[in-house]
Amino acid sequence: MTAFLLRRLASIPLVLLGLSILIFTLLQQLSPEMRASLYVKDPRQLSQLEEIIETYHLRAPIHVQYLTWLKEVLKGNLGWSETAKMPVFESLKAYFPATLELTVISFAMTLFLGLWLGTISAVHKDKIIDHVARFISITGTSFPTFVVGLVLMMVFYGKFGILPPGRASLETQLLLGTPEFKSYTGLLLLDGLLNGKLAVFWDGLKHIILPALTLTYVEVAILMRVTRSCMLEELGKDYVRTARAKGLEESVVIKKHARKNALIPVITVSSILFVALLGGVAITETVFDYPGIGRWGLNAAQQLDIPGVLGFASLSAVLFVIGNTLTDILYAIVDPRIRI
Repeated sequence: MTAFLLRRLASIPLVLLGLSILIFTLLQQLSPEMRASLYVKDPRQLSQLEEIIETYHLRAPIHVQYLTWLKEVLKGNLGWSETAKMPVFESLKAYFPATLELTVISFAMTLFLGLWLGTISAVHKDKIIDHVARFISITGTSFPTFVVGLVLMMVFYGKFGILPPGRASLETQLLLGTPEFKSYTGLLLLDGLLNGKLAVFWDGLKHIILPALTLTYVEVAILMRVTRSCMLEELGKDYVRTARAKGLEESVVIKKHARKNALIPVITVSSILFVALLGGVAITETVFDYPGIGRWGLNAAQQLDIPGVLGFASLSAVLFVIGNTLTDILYAIVDPRIRI
């Protein structure tokens, strides 16, 4: 297992190097003047483009340009985001915690409900619980995310006046900017507890429930269908019939035999869903006016904010590589044969 783990971890730098070459190649389609914005640390430097072009060798041979660009990226210099009115690296640090918080809550509910509904749906095939689970799956994959979000917001916030959009109320936002509240992690719920401010925790929870439910409803539908399909396949195999013939309890047959062998495809889908959430769910964050990285990336694209778009794309690529590596490691844990 250790050798397998080391091989997978050693591949991360090589894959990231390949991604950097790909991103840099795409950047070469832009003019030196446009690429100069990637090295701007202050908007006042935009009036000194020729100086920036010479300083960072933007008309030099391609390998010189690449090494210069890579050196700046590793130092955290990703340029100035006109959308966020701050450096791109600072924008990522400002917006990513909100998306991370939403992702963790949504994914935890998705994983629990998806595995549970998929399993009981397969075990009770063609019974009432199976029909209910399949109805949830069909509606979750049929309705666009923004429709689910708007319906939830119209019902809970529009009709009942609860669970408002945004990330926090005005009162909480004012408190966050004072010395009285210290930001330890950037995660509002966790920081509220660490500061002993239960009012901040409950306020953040009220604001995050609807976007989390929207994402959960859509993604549970996907995970549940995969789990149900894999479980049905495993339950029909000979080793399951043999386990039942030996007199093993049904719960043991399902949990320790069938479901464990059905987890490989489930892990694949789960990792893709998790990385997609971490990369920012732009539509959901826009519908609920949630200040996450997805909404920022969408605004950057709409305003042709090249450094912002590049920073968002780079973060998404890094997250995907790390997520893919963790998926391989989980494969090896679930199925020892993969380690060979």
